[in-house]
Amino acid sequence: MVTVEAAIAVSALLVAMWLAANGLTAVIEQMRCTDAAREAARLAARGERQRGEAAVAEIAPGATVVIHLDPDAVEVVVSKRGPLGLPLSARAFAVPEPR
Repeated sequence: MVTVEAAIAVSALLVAMWLAANGLTAVIEQMRCTDAAREAARLAARGERQRGEAAVAEIAPGATVVIHLDPDAVEVVVSKRGPLGLPLSARAFAVPEPR
């Protein structure tokens, strides 16, 4: 009887650890998306859109990037699928530098 209880407890512990690991991975990937969006917005505001897209590919591999250039603002949206199919996205804004 104790063996069954131990097996259930170990299984529950493994599931909890698996969920915690996936949660930590999701937080790290969200931080990468945020950093990538910020860097891409900064580069796009300087007029270096291609370098911004390359930065996203380097900082958050597998992420998609959408850059909206307006005369008054630059908006960058970086999104990707996290662990367990969780949708992750980050948005950053910057003011274009005058030329």
